[in-house]
Amino acid sequence: MPIRRMTRQRRAVMDVLKSTRRHPDAAWIYREVKKKVPSISLGTVYRTLDALVKEGKVLALHTGGATRYDAFTHPHPHLVCTACGAVVDLELELPHLLEEAQAQNPGVRINGVRVTFEGLCADCAAKALDG
Repeated sequence: MPIRRMTRQRRAVMDVLKSTRRHPDAAWIYREVKKKVPSISLGTVYRTLDALVKEGKVLALHTGGATRYDAFTHPHPHLVCTACGAVVDLELELPHLLEEAQAQNPGVRINGVRVTFEGLCADCAAKALDG
């Protein structure tokens, strides 16, 4: 897919995504972008997110609920909280997994790796200890 020019709407979507680590869904992104670009439509936000994902500038995280988006595309795992649904970045290096998988499976071509853990985010884990 050819890379599209950076329109005002595209820049606003990227700015909103880069300003948060909360892995928002399209509705949240739309509400935030609308503060900067009042004329933007929800459809434009969806089309922009789709294009940014196809261009590799944004990750789409399918967690069982609404698709969440992440502007930080370097290989990193996520934790999906089974209590509140939050998606949290985890600090863990993944490149060795890609290299090991490639080495142990000759003939296949691996383009990337995504790891998602399930459990409790820090807030929900603290509540569980208090409860």
